[in-house]
Amino acid sequence: MVQLLWYNLDMKEIPATKFKATCLAVLAEVERTRKPVRVTRFGKAVVEITPARNVRKRKSWIGCMRGQMEIVGDIVGPIGAFDNWKVEP
Repeated sequence: MVQLLWYNLDMKEIPATKFKATCLAVLAEVERTRKPVRVTRFGKAVVEITPARNVRKRKSWIGCMRGQMEIVGDIVGPIGAFDNWKVEP
């Protein structure tokens, strides 16, 4: 069998009208079997439904910088940036 990179000949094909009527069942089948399905309209391929890649779940960003910084000096006291300002009553 000849298999082209852009066109899978052994892929299941269904017409758009049948896909419209059984959309959720087709999606469940693709998820279960991990085999793509091609939807056709008037005999021409319109879309290919492929299973999603296994995406690794990201860790939370909270705490991602733990241990990366060092506190030096007083972080609560004033920084002195406003010493040169003059406030008039």
